[in-house]
Amino acid sequence: MAETATALGEFDFAGDDHVVPFQVEGLDVRGRAVQLGPMLDTILERHNYPAPVARLLAEVVVLTVLLGTSLKFDGKFTVQTKGDGPVDLLVADFSTPENVRAYARFDQSLLEKAIAAGETEPEQLLGSGMLAFTIDQGKFSQPYQGIVALDGATLEDIAGTYFRQSEQIPTRVRLAAAELFDRDEAGKPRHRWRAGGLVAQFLPEAPERMRPADLHGGDGDTSPRRHNEDDAWSEARSLVETIDADELTDPLVGTERLLFRLFHERGVRVYEPRAVFDRCSCSREKIKGVLKGFSAEEIDASQEDGQIAVTCEFCSTTYRFAAEEISQAAEISSGS
Repeated sequence: MAETATALGEFDFAGDDHVVPFQVEGLDVRGRAVQLGPMLDTILERHNYPAPVARLLAEVVVLTVLLGTSLKFDGKFTVQTKGDGPVDLLVADFSTPENVRAYARFDQSLLEKAIAAGETEPEQLLGSGMLAFTIDQGKFSQPYQGIVALDGATLEDIAGTYFRQSEQIPTRVRLAAAELFDRDEAGKPRHRWRAGGLVAQFLPEAPERMRPADLHGGDGDTSPRRHNEDDAWSEARSLVETIDADELTDPLVGTERLLFRLFHERGVRVYEPRAVFDRCSCSREKIKGVLKGFSAEEIDASQEDGQIAVTCEFCSTTYRFAAEEISQAAEISSGS
């Protein structure tokens, strides 16, 4: 279905957990923005992640839905970090048209030491490693993967490096996550997670205008504008960089109002929002399919009291199978 443009005041606000595509015709910019609320809170609270871990995973989820909802085909988009820091794995994937799941892995003792030492910046928690973007269009296609080193201070900086190096499209990414402490309708204390983000890309009709800017000259470079950068993109990028983290997560601001604040002088248009949901792709059939590939020794080692229990790392659902059922399935699968 084609996207339909609307103007501020002609629609109901998208609200939480809806990605809002937008276009700024005066600056040749297209992008997407989102605020995540209940969906994100469910994902994070399910595992009761420590706050520094939850904050990082929230930003990965935002980045995933911003980019995943731009897919024009059925498939899966995955964002994953792997590093040697206390938080050694972050992964979120988006399955078209609307399903999101996410998971974080961390070393409890190393994380506690990092928190005690005040070393909770993203680069300190993630360490050295890589950020990977994977697009999988299904069994009839080869997955595509783009990789960039974890050498930025923030995830939005690292994502920006990826677009600069791999996509050659001038892109600015903003990500933020926040904890909210308030009271519910009954007056009881409540803790919630929220996150938001925006990705803006310079897509002029003349491709030569997209030429990447020169690399920053370092601490001594005081140029007000990056060399060789198109004036329209320079203006758009500067506007995006004025966004405060609080604006990306504040439920009283809202995605459309934020876009209006940024770009109204240039004629921003928003399009039909895309809802996203916390839905895992695991199933009993899929888990059984994996288990029946086990050897007899592996099945025996995995069972306890005649049962094999497997818990999905993403949604924490536990599937239980009789060891005999798996053994029989494995024998049939092997043709013995």
